Amino acid sequence: MTQTLTISKKAAPALVTLSQDAAARLHALSQAEGRPVMLRVAVEGGGCSGFQYLFDLVEAAEPDDLRVERDGAAALVDPVSLDLLKGSVIDFVDELAAAQFRVRNPNARSSCGCGVSFSV
Repeated sequence: MTQTLTISKKAAPALVTLSQDAAARLHALSQAEGRPVMLRVAVEGGGCSGFQYLFDLVEAAEPDDLRVERDGAAALVDPVSLDLLKGSVIDFVDELAAAQFRVRNPNARSSCGCGVSFSV
């Protein structure tokens, strides 16, 4: 039996939240794909600052994922990555240089210029 933890908006700030822009982008991606997709956010060792964010679009959650929802869109975080992402906001930015999902992480002491890697 799979069990996915869903966080309400009231509890989410203590863990991870999904911005309105990220939710809108996930809706747009789901429409383009012709099927519902969720954003998987993970952290692994590597990158120029020590850790790096990984983003993937998936159709299903893993049994132990934290599921964060906003406006019907969902992001998934595995339990190992959650310790490094507590208090973070998953956002979507559309800037001159790139349009991308980005994590605003209060635990990061420093990050690289592109925002993909960080150190704690």
